[in-house]
Amino acid sequence: MPERKEFRDLAPPEEAHDAIASLDLTPGAEMVPLAEARGRVLADRLDADLDVPGFDRASVDGYAVQAADTFGADEADPARLELIGEVHAGEVPEVTVGPGECAEISTGAVVPDGADAVVMVERTDRASGSDGVLVRTSVAPSDRIMFAGADVAAGERALGPGTRITAREIGLLSALGVDEVPVRGRPTVGIVSTGDELVRPGDSLESEAGQIYDVNSYTVAAGVAEAGGDPELYPHAGDDREEMERVLREAADECDLVLSSGSTSASAVDVIYRVIEERGELLLHGVAVKPGKPMLIGTLDDSAYIGLPGYPVSALTIFRTFVAPAIRRAAGEPEPAGATVAGEMAVEERYAEGRLRYMPAGLVTDRDGDTLVYPVDKGSGATTSLVEADGVVAVDPDTEYLSEGETVDVRLFSPEVRPPSLFGVGEDDPALARLLDRVDRPRYLGQGSRPGLRRVRDGVADVAVTSGPQTDRVDTEELGAWRREWGLVVPEGNPSDVAGLDSLVDDDLAFVNRTTDSGLRTSLSNALAALADERGVDRHDLVDAVDGFDRAVRAHESPARRVLAGKADAGLGLRATAEKLGLGFVPVGTETVRVLAVPERVDKPGVQRLREAVAESGDILDALPGYARSDKG
Repeated sequence: MPERKEFRDLAPPEEAHDAIASLDLTPGAEMVPLAEARGRVLADRLDADLDVPGFDRASVDGYAVQAADTFGADEADPARLELIGEVHAGEVPEVTVGPGECAEISTGAVVPDGADAVVMVERTDRASGSDGVLVRTSVAPSDRIMFAGADVAAGERALGPGTRITAREIGLLSALGVDEVPVRGRPTVGIVSTGDELVRPGDSLESEAGQIYDVNSYTVAAGVAEAGGDPELYPHAGDDREEMERVLREAADECDLVLSSGSTSASAVDVIYRVIEERGELLLHGVAVKPGKPMLIGTLDDSAYIGLPGYPVSALTIFRTFVAPAIRRAAGEPEPAGATVAGEMAVEERYAEGRLRYMPAGLVTDRDGDTLVYPVDKGSGATTSLVEADGVVAVDPDTEYLSEGETVDVRLFSPEVRPPSLFGVGEDDPALARLLDRVDRPRYLGQGSRPGLRRVRDGVADVAVTSGPQTDRVDTEELGAWRREWGLVVPEGNPSDVAGLDSLVDDDLAFVNRTTDSGLRTSLSNALAALADERGVDRHDLVDAVDGFDRAVRAHESPARRVLAGKADAGLGLRATAEKLGLGFVPVGTETVRVLAVPERVDKPGVQRLREAVAESGDILDALPGYARSDKG
């Protein structure tokens, strides 16, 4: 058996930053057409080759004059000038303005010889019955004239290196006649995901074999593009050393930076660090941070190399913290403005592991609109943390806990991140999912009734959604409610002749339940308790008789999908789910779904919009089998 290689001494984060800074990621400059230059970064200084404008031009509609002829003119005593012609934009003037004369001129037209000022047409009148013009104001030389080179003069520095090209720079370059622009090249970043368990989205997945979809390739590629790099996805490499080395070397030959994810931990099958040691130089293996300890930094052939952890949250956190800044520097991109916000911890968070921790955090606003911060940490392997978290809070290694109300800085995953208009936690319900579509920018975590009430009690969530009997005493205001029919979901045609809970207890049926946090499971437990009372037995005896009572899954469709796959004879679920999936349904009862709000936050616009959506939910409830308003019983 190959010898297991343990992590070297974990490097401090500063050393990881320094190691990455020592890598050469900077590509050469390239010429791009002006039409494709928006958003790019100028590589060299650009000097003007001509005056802009290239002539003295009128800045208003009016009359070109000699300023001395207007001295002392006003409304009561206008100066009378002879009109000798007109000049239009885009034409060469055919007149010369002498003393006592004027020429009609359009905005942008060349100022004719002899004239040294322009009078606005609004301050003039045409003399009746003659070619005269009455000027009712005095002007000074250069008034209403933009002289040649006033915008940019020939030989002047127009734009400097490092300038990010936006619409206004495009306008200036257009005025200078520039049709190609030297820009900083975008570093090409090759992305390689490793691990035999990974499957690219779109390919068939065998969950029974422990396969999972490759999250990191597309997630990291999006991060590379946001940072100013050009991502290149390479074929998936398993844990086979030869194939891994082939893909990595191909990427190194074609890219400025190779990013791999997975195969970086100290495992016998994780051979990637050996490839790096043999084909380049391993500068660092392991960083004292959480998440993301298994990190590699080095070189591979002539390319820079960084190995990210395999878990998606860890990979994205390490990428944003260590790699994205290096890509931005190589591309000449500035750090995003407003990428950090301050807020108060909504709850206490304990931590004592002696490493720098990047705590995934979510944002929510209280009744006054102030920002509250709460931890979002389902573990590094939970991909949903990617969308539930708005950023990370750096927790110092010496910090044992963050107290409720403590001010922390959240480094946002994107400058565009804003707290949701509504934050809810609670029961997973198809009617609720449709109602949330009618609220702008909500965030909802379908974790179950108990976590919903707990989050409301802790002051984190705005609303909790519960189903079934509510035993927890929490101060809330009900926004609305509806009823749903629940029971046992069975295969189409009900081949086992399931009649109800009696069949579940008495027959040899494989059952799939919901997790203990689900209100639906509480409804089932109460129904079994009632059946136990009817039979005069202990409820625990009935629970023990159900094959799979503790075989629990989280979401409302999960038990039904186990039945659909032939892995169970019955599952706890809803009539709406059974009909959606083409399965049979044995009704057991109905339960109420309640939307409960923190009283202090009912005036938040998002909470008010949810209240309105629940009040107007008739079309949604009518479209779902087994659903009805709560007042219909």
